[in-house]
Amino acid sequence: MEGPACTAWTKQVASYLARVFEGAKPGDLPIWQPSRLHTVINLKTARALGLTIPQSLLLRAEEVIE
Repeated sequence: MEGPACTAWTKQVASYLARVFEGAKPGDLPIWQPSRLHTVINLKTARALGLTIPQSLLLRAEEVIE
C-alpha cells in the first residue's frame, strides 16, 4: 500500500494502539470497516497457482499486475 491511503491507515492504527497502551480494553474499542476497497490482481502469481481469473473480474480491478 502506498500514498495517502497508507498514511491515513497508519495514523488510524497508531491511534488505536495508543488507546490500547493507555489502558483501553481492545474489546471495548470500535471496529473500523473500510469505506473503499482497492482490488489488485497479480496475474503472474495466479498463473503460478494454476488459477484462471475471469475477464469480468480483470475489468473491475483497479490494478492488474502482469
